Amino acid sequence: MITEEKKQVLELFNEGRKCYKLMDFKRAREFFGKALKVDPEDGPSKVYFARCKHYIDSPPPEDWDGVFVMKTK
Repeated sequence: MITEEKKQVLELFNEGRKCYKLMDFKRAREFFGKALKVDPEDGPSKVYFARCKHYIDSPPPEDWDGVFVMKTK
């Protein structure tokens, strides 16, 4: 059974992913940040929160396909 806390995290994460796919990284980061307030250990939200920061600082090209390419290990 899924907890109410996890349901809330999933809803916030899904909204963040929608914004992320639309390249609205500031709004997406807000959703991922809210998910992390509910569950600070949520791995996917941590990853996307950091990726949003990266794309806010260095936006992808307009024809971006949503794939994150790692530049370092």
